[in-house]
Amino acid sequence: MLTLRRTLVAATAAIALGLTAMPAVAADIPPNDTVVTSPNVTHVLNIPKPAPIAATINTDIAFQGDYAYVGNYGGFSIYDIRNPKKAKPVSSVVCPGSQMDVTVYGNLLFSAVDSSRNNDSCSSVGQAASVKESWEGVRIFDISDKAAPKYIKSVETNCGSHTLTLVPGKGFDKHKNVYVYVSSYSPAANFPDCLPPHDKISIIKVPLKNPAEAAVAATPVVFPDGGNETQPGLLVPTSGCHDITVYAEKDIAAGACMGDGVLFDIRDRLNPRVTARTTDPNFAFWHSATFSNDAKKVVFTDELGGGGAATCNEATGPNRGADAIYDIVRGRLVFKSYFKIPRYQADSENCVAHNGSLIPVKGKDIMVQAWYMGGVSIWDFTNSATPREIGYFERGPRADGSGGGVWSAYYYNGYIYAADFNEGLDVIKINDRLTDSASRVRADRLNTQTQESYREWGWGHKDY
Repeated sequence: MLTLRRTLVAATAAIALGLTAMPAVAADIPPNDTVVTSPNVTHVLNIPKPAPIAATINTDIAFQGDYAYVGNYGGFSIYDIRNPKKAKPVSSVVCPGSQMDVTVYGNLLFSAVDSSRNNDSCSSVGQAASVKESWEGVRIFDISDKAAPKYIKSVETNCGSHTLTLVPGKGFDKHKNVYVYVSSYSPAANFPDCLPPHDKISIIKVPLKNPAEAAVAATPVVFPDGGNETQPGLLVPTSGCHDITVYAEKDIAAGACMGDGVLFDIRDRLNPRVTARTTDPNFAFWHSATFSNDAKKVVFTDELGGGGAATCNEATGPNRGADAIYDIVRGRLVFKSYFKIPRYQADSENCVAHNGSLIPVKGKDIMVQAWYMGGVSIWDFTNSATPREIGYFERGPRADGSGGGVWSAYYYNGYIYAADFNEGLDVIKINDRLTDSASRVRADRLNTQTQESYREWGWGHKDY
């Protein structure tokens, strides 16, 4: 695939510095199927989807050691990233079921299934949720052999598992159990295993010595009053959470819960307690959350249009389909500003705020984030009132007129990895004085919804 740098120097400089976007003109939109980057970003490598799952879309990514685990509606793939410039697939597991949010813990991989199946096997087919015997929930795999992962257990959960969040235990329990917070929603009166009102999460307890005994241990109700259901412009009313990010060492979590943004106290892993809650008239769907490293801020994303609409345009404006930055002040969420990419996209390009992670820069709050067909944005929210983009990667519109783009983009040990619906796995590098110090931080794992603090010379966690 062709790679191109924009030649409009003034426009590029404005974008790189985070200044106001210029009005969209034809020259601003890259040629079809062409990669474009800011001057400080390099497209290192693209790895097409492996053949066994090439027909279905890529989703989330988890990392451990020298491997990346990429979810896909058809299953998941494992990539060897010891040399990011020569990253390559190791294996693919064909095990269909949207949306295959993935997380890893030791030799275990957990995958989220939010599509009703006729059974829990990897050979299952779709079956209506109105059928009592249908299954959806969490699948657990043994990944000790990267070339041949083994499916070892499934756990059915109410309304399935749209996303999942790994939560380590505390104290002595840390070496005995791990917990999985399961986010799900959209109940219906004719769904026997997903009846309204839902308004809860499911918590799976996984015994580390015998993960085959994993089971739902609690189903705490997050919204006993029903949550935000009447705000104009909501994509759908609150009936649960879309995604939860935990900061386990600080015993807190942030929930992106459809029409609500929530903070939790998770000192009791089986009984998370809501401590703060907010809504936003500009938000259609609270989608995901990221804490700053010091946990004094949290970034929430709004998936306006459900990820399928062209919302990165002048008509939509800068405050919808964006990130909202909140300071956490005495345990409360205090709104500071919105951030949205300053590059208009074509009307054929679905684009909205999506999954990202911090870049571990000491003393700074810098994030890399996916924007579907808007590509990948690197942006600075150190001053939560004046966020700015400092770099980007994107592709032009697809020649066939279809959508897609980057579902998730995360920084891991010096490189950015981006899972594209159609194009596979992209490896990206940023070279910028604002982010250069991140190269001194080495991680041995990254599950972005299980946030951990970073230190200048490395995380060095060896407990799992």
